[in-house]
Amino acid sequence: MDPKRAMYEKLGASVVEALEKRHFSARYCSTALEAKEAVLALIPAGRTVGWGGSVTVDTLGVKEVLRDRKQPIVDRQTAKSPWEADELMKKALTADVFLMSSNAISMDGCLVNLDGRGNRVAALIYGPDRVIVVAGMNKVVPTVEDAISRTRNLAAPMNAQRFGKTVCCQTGRCMDCKSPDSICANLVITRLNRTPDRIHVILVGEDLGM
Repeated sequence: MDPKRAMYEKLGASVVEALEKRHFSARYCSTALEAKEAVLALIPAGRTVGWGGSVTVDTLGVKEVLRDRKQPIVDRQTAKSPWEADELMKKALTADVFLMSSNAISMDGCLVNLDGRGNRVAALIYGPDRVIVVAGMNKVVPTVEDAISRTRNLAAPMNAQRFGKTVCCQTGRCMDCKSPDSICANLVITRLNRTPDRIHVILVGEDLGM
């Protein structure tokens, strides 16, 4: 077995155990294809699905399958105006199922996320009946402090490149900016799942997302 894959499997089992101690539903999938099937199995037919911006979810190809099977979806990318996009983001907060990734996960089972508008972390905290968090093992770090550092200094500057409006797009590193376009407005640490069977975390034994 490839050494990285072997390491990911051993570490993944430990992180799943840590997540379950914090009352998350958690599982480890060796491949992105296995993770894709696991995500789809958690989405009942006929239930409305929304999502936050996620390179990981896009990479899995889950959205295309949902469209093919005529799943009711809330997709802000179909909006024809900023007002409509905002309305769709609000609607996603009351979807039955919400898909997202996590910017980082600590080895003791905490989810750490940084958000601009706050719609993604809002859905994680409260609203949808089920939240499915899919994260590559490259996002697992030793501590919550490391998770915050990864989120601010790696994930955020990389994600900002997609939008090109903040100073980190030029510097490649967090400048602790106060820009109105900052994607780093809301830092959320989720240390427990209070509602049984609500937050499902799927760890993937591959490098996925940012």
